[in-house]
Amino acid sequence: MLSRVASSLYWMSRYMERSDGMLRMLKINYASSQDTIQTFTWEPVIRIFAGGKEDEILALGNDSRAVLKYMVLDRENPNSIVNIITLARENARGVQELISKDLWQCLNEFYHTVKDPKLKFYLEKDGPITALDILIKQGMLYSGTLEITMERGEGRSFINIGKFLERGIQSVDILDTKFGSIDNNPNLLTDTSYWKHLLLSLGGYEIYLKAYRSGFEAENVLEQVVLNNDFPRSVIYSVNHILRYFERLKAESNMPDFRELSFLIGRLQSSIKYSSVKTIRQDGLHDYLTNIRSELFRIGDSLNQHYFAYS
Repeated sequence: MLSRVASSLYWMSRYMERSDGMLRMLKINYASSQDTIQTFTWEPVIRIFAGGKEDEILALGNDSRAVLKYMVLDRENPNSIVNIITLARENARGVQELISKDLWQCLNEFYHTVKDPKLKFYLEKDGPITALDILIKQGMLYSGTLEITMERGEGRSFINIGKFLERGIQSVDILDTKFGSIDNNPNLLTDTSYWKHLLLSLGGYEIYLKAYRSGFEAENVLEQVVLNNDFPRSVIYSVNHILRYFERLKAESNMPDFRELSFLIGRLQSSIKYSSVKTIRQDGLHDYLTNIRSELFRIGDSLNQHYFAYS
């Protein structure tokens, strides 16, 4: 497969996964902003998904509708949903011959949906949740269409590597930000709604209730989001699947590059696999998550260098 094609499939997938994570986080946080008006802040969300500068964060404040417009529709925000979906569509356009017709139509429909004037009306005047639900469902339609129509070949492997790399980074960022907030407000440690919203934003609320009967505890949340092999948005689940799909790219023609990248992924997998909540706490959660984030970015950089012909 041409490096240009592999790169387009990989980045199409990363952008789509990023939009899905962002939309779910925006929905849960908007609901939270209506329930806990006095103590709620949008700052963590803006930092995670938009890398907001201090002046931008101050300008938006806690105006929920202004934040949603900025995160969903603002062309000046490079990480807004409209810009991310545009980039995903541009990458898909360049490889239309290698993705299914249904997938292209699905992504194209997503692009036109996010540009529909009705969406702006929902965010400004009517119900923001309605707008977010429309976009979340478009993302689910994309995921389902991809799963049932794409050939199980090299292209799909690059797509899944991009998806799980992006998902792993998101889970680490969300966890690091949420636990970091406890340092400034220790009362959050026993705040049931705080942990419930974190799990809802990652789609892990129902799984948590089935696995833990003792209520919401920080250590249990940490265990699920980092170490649970069966939770689709856990860090270890993402790394396991990065390795799984990368191994399908093994070929005699690229063995030196394959071995180097396989080593990076395997090392990260082992470091997480043989961790426990106790050892993570002993090492320091922030340092532990920072190291995982750095390793995930290193894997992404290595893919760029060895498989996508980027310097």
